[in-house]
Amino acid sequence: MTGTDRAGGGGPGGQGGAGEPGGRPLLLGVRHHGPGSARAVRAALEATRPGVVLIEGPPEADALIPLAADEDMRPPVALLAHAVDEPGRSAFWPLAEFSPEWVAVRWALEHDVPARFIDLPAAHTLAWRAADGHGDVDADARGDDQAPPGRPGTAPADVRRDPLAALAAAAGHDDPERWWEDVIEHRGRGAGDALAPFTALEEAMTALRETEEDGEAEGGEDREGGDGDVRDLVREAHMRLQVRAARREFAEGVAVVCGAWHVPALRRRATVAADRALLKGLPRTKVDMTWVPWTHRRLSRAGGYGAGIESPGWYGHLFAAVDRPVERWLTKVAGLLRAEDRIVSPAHVIEATRLAETLAVIRGRPLPGLTEATDAVRAVMCDGSDVPLALVHDRLVVGDVLGEVPAGAPAVPLQRDLTRAQRRLRLRPEAPVRELELDLRKETDAGRSRLLHRLRLLGVGWGEAVASRSTGTFREAWRLRWEPELSVRVAEAGVWGTTVLSAATARAQADAVTARGLAEVTALAERCLLAELPDALAPVMRILADRAALDTDVGHLAQALPALVRSLRYGDVRGTDTRALAEVAEGLAERVFVGLPAACAALDADAAEEMRRHVDAVHTAVGLLGDAPAPGRGDLHSRWRAVLHTLSARDTVPGVVRGRAVRLLLDDGELAPAEAARLMGLVLSPATPPADAAAWIEGFVGGGSGGGMLLLHDERLLALVDAWLTGVPADAFTHVLPLLRRTFSAYEPGVRRGLGELVRRGPEARGSVTTAGSGVPGFAAGLDPVRADAVLPVVRLLLGRHPAPDGGDLAGANT
Repeated sequence: MTGTDRAGGGGPGGQGGAGEPGGRPLLLGVRHHGPGSARAVRAALEATRPGVVLIEGPPEADALIPLAADEDMRPPVALLAHAVDEPGRSAFWPLAEFSPEWVAVRWALEHDVPARFIDLPAAHTLAWRAADGHGDVDADARGDDQAPPGRPGTAPADVRRDPLAALAAAAGHDDPERWWEDVIEHRGRGAGDALAPFTALEEAMTALRETEEDGEAEGGEDREGGDGDVRDLVREAHMRLQVRAARREFAEGVAVVCGAWHVPALRRRATVAADRALLKGLPRTKVDMTWVPWTHRRLSRAGGYGAGIESPGWYGHLFAAVDRPVERWLTKVAGLLRAEDRIVSPAHVIEATRLAETLAVIRGRPLPGLTEATDAVRAVMCDGSDVPLALVHDRLVVGDVLGEVPAGAPAVPLQRDLTRAQRRLRLRPEAPVRELELDLRKETDAGRSRLLHRLRLLGVGWGEAVASRSTGTFREAWRLRWEPELSVRVAEAGVWGTTVLSAATARAQADAVTARGLAEVTALAERCLLAELPDALAPVMRILADRAALDTDVGHLAQALPALVRSLRYGDVRGTDTRALAEVAEGLAERVFVGLPAACAALDADAAEEMRRHVDAVHTAVGLLGDAPAPGRGDLHSRWRAVLHTLSARDTVPGVVRGRAVRLLLDDGELAPAEAARLMGLVLSPATPPADAAAWIEGFVGGGSGGGMLLLHDERLLALVDAWLTGVPADAFTHVLPLLRRTFSAYEPGVRRGLGELVRRGPEARGSVTTAGSGVPGFAAGLDPVRADAVLPVVRLLLGRHPAPDGGDLAGANT
């Protein structure tokens, strides 16, 4: 069901009727995922009524064929095979409603005719690929059959890899897709001989294979390097053996639905001994097989499926439309555009239909195709713009259709538990991207959060955490999108347990043992809390405590602390016992306090910037650690303030760290503004090297800390920076300029404009914010009661307070 096989039909080639005893097998060569081939297969089966239908596909899936008749089975779906001992080694065989193989399966079930898959068993395919160094088999385990079709304007480089392009070129067409539409997709329904298209295309494929074989014989070597051809020969030998066996068993006749490229090989006379010799000694592995949902997007090349088609939504429409496909398609497009608030009337649909038909006539096509329909939509409904046209392509030409499989389909126990959880939490897998906002105070939303976090621990990336509109810890936001590959990830995660809870617990415990650094273990502890894995948290915490006791790198300890403190807050929201976490966090904090001053000595510029980030992280963590009451935490704050004072005053500490320590103390009210101005004045004195002074400024007002607003409202600090900068010698200015540019370019545009205006006024004009009557609008010597009272109504509204009975303001009185 892949690349080279998708080239089109093959045919009976003068065979006897399928219903005649001893008649030659009915070989129906198809293009995989081709609606024209699917219609032709159905017509051929109706006309010949074979006794058995053989289909290209893995024989291990024979037991799964009856599930195709289940009312809950809705294509697109795929057969999934994975190695039992290594579930990540897997292969897919996708089937859409318009796939000829799916049509053949459904016809056989509806007419009570046996259906069998006859391709090389997946047990050999997966083992063969693993022997070649390939783990996961892309799309459908067909090796070199993964080749994409030819592109417009290019000659096919290899007939076997792209027979469709070769046939189109032979017919004088430079676009294989358009040629295929004209000769196959636009054919009438059931008109004439039902076997005629297969006969014609078998002759074409036979000629192509003979041409390639002659070329290889003349060239003396295989252009594919041998591997792709060998795989084809082995697969075709296995299919010939299966056809022989079916002919002996079913006297009513045998029909074979396979890729058109293989038809000449199945028609070729070969001895049983020769075919068995090709199959002898093939590697083998034990496999499990099931049905899984698939998507139209994964059927398209844009989704990475090399054997796919560019327009699965369009092909599905062609297959389902009973008549007037172009008119019906343009009506769909109009409905989509109207739903997006574009003005599209029935007159637009009529005019677009006329234009599409006219374009088809001008281009010499039997009927308008997707190209003509798209050109008409662009001109008539989109006003020549490709922007709404991109929406049409995404939603309709490709589409977000997600198939469904019945509950009775075989699955690993973990998949069954996941399915039950999805139903219980009303969290249905969907192909389109879905934004999900969760309130963790609600039981259902909390359960959804637990499930998504547990799946992320297992490597099943169904959901991606995104920034929530709320800053509270009781809110989470997710972006969900179910991809077919996630079924493989679920099967692979099945080695950890039979339920999502047990598997996530076992995986977390194993990851803690193999974690390379302390920060990884603390991050894992945080994820265990988010996923609510109490049985995993205890061993993870033991490993964390052991690692923390042995790790003497202050940077590692500083990296680990924030995750632990966040975990404490998450635990508070989820009602988790986090006492063990609190003890480890306090121990880490104490060790950071002791080792940080010494660790800040003798650092180069890059190491100093990294240490500045560590200081910020620890400061935030200590602040959060004090939110929840616990013995000793109040002293933790005073200890940290003492460390910051030490850092701010020690000359051996890099300037960027000293400046940040001063800023943090100033923001917390532990340092008076006058003292901060004095320290800045000392640093910016002529005795300090300009590079060190610039680094101090970077630490004090840089790093996204709101330093721009500080300078904007404290003109003493701005005056100090201004005076220092104008006094930097010319030879040193070029060295400090990049650092200063990095510092000030991070400010908001409005802040930069305000600072520029203050600097433009000069020191005399702007005065000082501490001086009465400075002349600067908005600044005064004291509080202006009238202007202060003006904001009280807004404050009352924000706080939810009401005016006092006597007309006063209770909120204002309290403040």
